[in-house]
Amino acid sequence: MAEGNQSTVTEFILTGLTNKPELQLPLFLLFLGIYLFTELGNLGMVILISISSHLHTPMYFFLSSLSFIDLCYSTVIIPKMLVNFVTEKNIISYPECMTQLYCFLVLVISECYMLSAMAYDRYVAICNPLRYNVTMSYQVCLWMIGGVYCIGLIEATLHTVCMLRVLFCKANVVNHFFCDLLPLLQLACSSTFVNEVVLLCFSTFNFCVPMLTILSSYSFIIARILRIKSTESRFKAFSTCSSHFTSVAVFFGSLGFMYFQPSSVSSEDQGKVSSVFYTTVVPMLNPLIYSLRNKDVKVALNKLLRKKTFHM
Repeated sequence: MAEGNQSTVTEFILTGLTNKPELQLPLFLLFLGIYLFTELGNLGMVILISISSHLHTPMYFFLSSLSFIDLCYSTVIIPKMLVNFVTEKNIISYPECMTQLYCFLVLVISECYMLSAMAYDRYVAICNPLRYNVTMSYQVCLWMIGGVYCIGLIEATLHTVCMLRVLFCKANVVNHFFCDLLPLLQLACSSTFVNEVVLLCFSTFNFCVPMLTILSSYSFIIARILRIKSTESRFKAFSTCSSHFTSVAVFFGSLGFMYFQPSSVSSEDQGKVSSVFYTTVVPMLNPLIYSLRNKDVKVALNKLLRKKTFHM
């Protein structure tokens, strides 16, 4: 057995999205474009919010944190995926695989709770506007974001520790494009009962708690919006809700499809497609859904561009 991980497997082979040679180059170019767009969009949002004083509000504080998560999220997943398109075998060592798994879990769990924190922020802003500055003070926002990352770190640590106890004997071909929990557990040659119990408990908790927070927040928001007399203001508020629900639906829908479908109907290829949505598509769309369609962000961007043009 290999020293350190108590396993004869010292490296894994990631199969990637497809084994068809004619699709390798088109997919490489597609996901390279997605990665560059994701990094540019999210990094741009973090910088824009940090240097624009009128965007220093709780709403944009959460948006900046979400963009930071997506920035790291795509970097953990996509570069290794791109390697698979240009190499015959995409090999990843055991320590690298566990590191990727840990970072992925920290970020995906944090995103779940960041989305719910953003929904709560909108609930306070719309339903209790007079108490918004007190309820969503700078200290409260820091505590909320700190709590989001703490949940991600604690749960990811427990998942990874449980995975380190699993033995991998001969099979080392991971039928996925990154090191994820379910594909790795399928290769185990020791008991995975503890892993499955932890996965079920945390998945249920991480799915239900954020979704209940989001649904309850928007239930109050919609009830409040319906009492607005101005048709234009009502439509604008509903449009904001629909944008948030689009991202939530794609993110939680793909996660639920991946982790909650019965094993009798599960498909590895369907799991890959589902994973593509919440690991690559959602981080790319979030800057558009939450920020670039926002009037305040457009104003801040225009001011920055005019300032740069004036100095040139």
